[in-house]
Formats: sequence, C-alpha cells, structure tokens
Amino acid sequence: MIELQNVTLTFPDGESRITAVDHVTLRGDNGSVTGITGPSGSGKSSILAIAATLIRPDSGGVLIGDGTAVIDAAQLSRSEAAELRRERIGIVFQQSNLLPALTAREQLQVMARLGGGSRRTRRARIDGRIEELLDAVGLAAHADKRPHQLSGGQRQRIAIARGLVHEPEVLLVDEPTSALDRERGAEIMRLISRLTRERDTATLLVTHDLVHRDSLDELLTVIDGRVSGSTVAA
Repeated sequence: MIELQNVTLTFPDGESRITAVDHVTLRGDNGSVTGITGPSGSGKSSILAIAATLIRPDSGGVLIGDGTAVIDAAQLSRSEAAELRRERIGIVFQQSNLLPALTAREQLQVMARLGGGSRRTRRARIDGRIEELLDAVGLAAHADKRPHQLSGGQRQRIAIARGLVHEPEVLLVDEPTSALDRERGAEIMRLISRLTRERDTATLLVTHDLVHRDSLDELLTVIDGRVSGSTVAA
C-alpha cells in the first residue's frame, strides 16, 4: 500500500513560492493500478516524485507498507529514502533509460546487484529472478539482445521488468505509452495491470493517454496541484 496524506509541495519563485502539489490525499492498494491524469503542469509528475521519495514534501505524509511495516517516507533522511527506494519501490520512467552496451538480461542483473544483503544473497536473487521476469514480460527469447535490437515496446517491457527486480511493494510508472502507438501502448498497459495483480504491488501510473483507462482500477484527475475527481473502473 502507498498513501499520500494531505501532501503539499511548493517551489521558490522569486520572492514568493509556487504550489505544485496542494493538499493531495490519495491511496494505492496492493494489486491495483491507480492512474493519475491531468493537463501539463498540473502536478502529476511532482506527485509521482514525492511518492518515489525523490522529493520531500513541505508537509504531509507518504505512507508505504501495511500493518506494522508502514513507514512514513516523508520523515526519512536522504540515505534512508534511498535505501527504501532500493528495497521497496520500483520506478519505471517515461523513457526506458536502458544502458546501450548491456543486453536485456544484463539490464536486470545490474539492477539486482544494487540491492542490499550479502553477495551470495544478491547472486541467489539474480539467478532466481532474472529469467522468470524476462518470461513474465514476454522477452525470454530476446534476453541476449541490446536496446538497439529491440522495439520501443520491448524496451519498455525491459524497463518494467527492471522495476520489479526487487519485488517492490510499490510500483511507480510515468507515462509508459507516450512513445508507443496505440496497439503497443495497449499491450504495455495490459502488462502492467497483469503484473500488478500477479505480484500484489500497489501501482501508481501517470498518464495523458485515457484511451487505455480500462486497464486502470481507479483514475484520479489532477488540476492545479489538487485532486479534482476520481473515477473507479467498471
């Protein structure tokens, strides 16, 4: 579970401050995809950055976890937030940001080795997870290909698999279909929806592309930094 509680974020603007996120409260439950939409400059990306612990809000809480394992990420130090991201949050950026020299398998191996624990534990994680994830995103047959040998949709699939390497509780996805045509965009949205349910993650997904809204469990509309409406999928 991830929950933003009455979160506000401002930025300096000369002698005053601009409010980017204005008392936002939202919740993403395990096994569900919560979409966040709105016009450019509405605060969507800032909300995602707060959820990712990349930006500390001026006020409010960012709760991650369930039961006794809940952490308020807004209260963590910079190093503690970085550790939380490594262990409990998966992030899929708008651009796949794959390393050009590495194969699809190696992209995931590098991410897996960034985790904590002993070398033996990291190796066990790598050996036990990489092939299964590649198969889960439909790219087991392309594991030895480098980014330039893959289509845009395939690269995005690798980015999604990379975000899931550490079995995160929370998955944050930024505009996953922006560089894809409608058919491939629909495939990516269905994939995110399926993996969210299979892995019981709480997924927040920023999107402009409402043609794929049927892959979402809830859609929040953000305008001028505020959540102005919510639609629950039928």
